Amino acid sequence: MKQFLQKITAAFLATVLLLGTCAGCARRPAQKASFHIMASFYPVYIMSINITNGIQGVQVDNMAGQQTGCLHDYQLQSADMQALSQANLFIINGAGMESFMSRVTDQLPHLTVLDSSTGVSHITDKTGEVNPHLWVSISNYMQQVQNITAGLEKADPPHAAQYRANADIYLKKLRTLRTRMHTELDHLPHRDIITFHEAFPYFAKEFHLNIVQTVQREPDSQPSAKELAETIRMIRQSGVKAVFAEPQYEQSAAQIIAQESGAAFYKLDPAVTGSYDRDAYLKAMEKNTQTLQKALA
Repeated sequence: MKQFLQKITAAFLATVLLLGTCAGCARRPAQKASFHIMASFYPVYIMSINITNGIQGVQVDNMAGQQTGCLHDYQLQSADMQALSQANLFIINGAGMESFMSRVTDQLPHLTVLDSSTGVSHITDKTGEVNPHLWVSISNYMQQVQNITAGLEKADPPHAAQYRANADIYLKKLRTLRTRMHTELDHLPHRDIITFHEAFPYFAKEFHLNIVQTVQREPDSQPSAKELAETIRMIRQSGVKAVFAEPQYEQSAAQIIAQESGAAFYKLDPAVTGSYDRDAYLKAMEKNTQTLQKALA
């Protein structure tokens, strides 16, 4: 009986080891990517996986990760530099979003960098600093998709036709969404809004919204008591209907302002975090449209 149990135990352990080995094989890529793309952060990654969808041998990774948000003060890690050193192409948002680029170009002078902001008109603040949140405008986002596609066609000619075909499919979806958004937003009776963080000027410009005031311009800062009081007073005097915060950041200040001023509190998503879903940007903008319809009707 003892020998029988030992044989059964040995057989069971052998099966477990075999299954574990097979599971490891299943996780291992069938072949190494022939063209490796690194995207700087989430919005650029979503653009890139649409353009490269289904193309064998092309791999896209998101350097900053899906929950990082905007790259304000992002500190490059040694793992980031190691990953970039193995990439064929680094796709960035540009317009100053990636403040760490001098370090990248200094240490990796041979890395090909594709700036998706080329040709996009910039909005600057009172100090002349460029607002880098280009992609929140759907028209700018489409221009960035076109820029990335052209860059990929040049950097990886064997897949040029596939990149273009994928981009055409994605751009068609984006054009359809843009038309629908204009239909649903252009005739809203109220246009004045309060926002937190400077992510929405491009979006507001495209859809003819008036950002009366931006509170807490940097997401890691907190508005002073004086700023809160002034904002509350301004809302009461002007009749602004809605205060908008971003789901990625602390919302307590926005909620206080809404409660004390009588304005409604809503969330607008600049599409800087989310799932690795090719339709993530489309879904975020559709939800923003529904939110604005409710807030500004």
